[in-house]
Amino acid sequence: MSETATESLATEVPIWPALIVPVLEALEDGRTLHRKDLFHQAADKADLSESARLETLNSGGLRYEQRMGWVLSHVTRANWIDRPTKGHYCITDEGRRWLKANPDGINYSQAHEIFAKYWPKSEKPTESSHAVATEAVASEELEPVEQIEDGINRIHAEVGVSLLARLREGHPDFFEEAVVKLLLKMGYGGAEQRGRRIGGTGDGGVDGVIDQDALGLDRIYVQAKRYADGNTVGRETIQAFVGALHGVGASRGVFITTSGFTSGARQYAENVPSRIILIDSARLVGLMIKYRVGVQVKQSYDVVELDEDFFE
Repeated sequence: MSETATESLATEVPIWPALIVPVLEALEDGRTLHRKDLFHQAADKADLSESARLETLNSGGLRYEQRMGWVLSHVTRANWIDRPTKGHYCITDEGRRWLKANPDGINYSQAHEIFAKYWPKSEKPTESSHAVATEAVASEELEPVEQIEDGINRIHAEVGVSLLARLREGHPDFFEEAVVKLLLKMGYGGAEQRGRRIGGTGDGGVDGVIDQDALGLDRIYVQAKRYADGNTVGRETIQAFVGALHGVGASRGVFITTSGFTSGARQYAENVPSRIILIDSARLVGLMIKYRVGVQVKQSYDVVELDEDFFE
């Protein structure tokens, strides 16, 4: 889980101070650009890759646009750019002077020195706040929404570890029921939620079935293996599952485990004519958290932003 959580925080998008110069350069020729056009041209100036431009936050917004929005907020307060009309921006003489003096941009520490005076005043640091200063340095380079999502990701990672432990410790029947409930929550089984566990003696090698239509003509079969960490599912096990699918006349199946899959198992699942979806422990707990299976919402927060229409 720790590796998965770390990967989820990785990004190709530069921190927001590194995007100040590209934003100003996009306006340097004197044009007034709409916010969206400005972001696109600034992304070109920053040489952002296609994958970086497609990165999304948990909320669904594009990460690079979120960070450029944070840039706009700061440089507007510093009077480096102006907003002559709703959603449109142009560079000021002061912005040109700063860009000419700082063509290579600035890092976060330098940005902090420049823009800190525009930030809300915080309370006087205490001994307890000083104790977590080192950890805060790593997250303060993110803009506020990303800091919130970073914290949520950390909480989800901790919950995921506990959730996985409970799944491994529970009875096999419980695990089979849990994965069927998950698939139903994900929308499989239609409006009538037609899905059931069929594991047990004489199950034919499948643990659950989801009926996609009222007559059960279109079915998805499920295999659930409750393995310990490190006890990966191999090619032979997936082959046996495919054989079980053929035995019931099915061509689609979902194999879910509390461990992982060997490269041979994944390669076999990709190449076999039957459509086999493999869900390992990390993806399993991620889906259970997303669809609220085995977990519940403890607390929620509202994130607000300025309503530009109100001030027009």
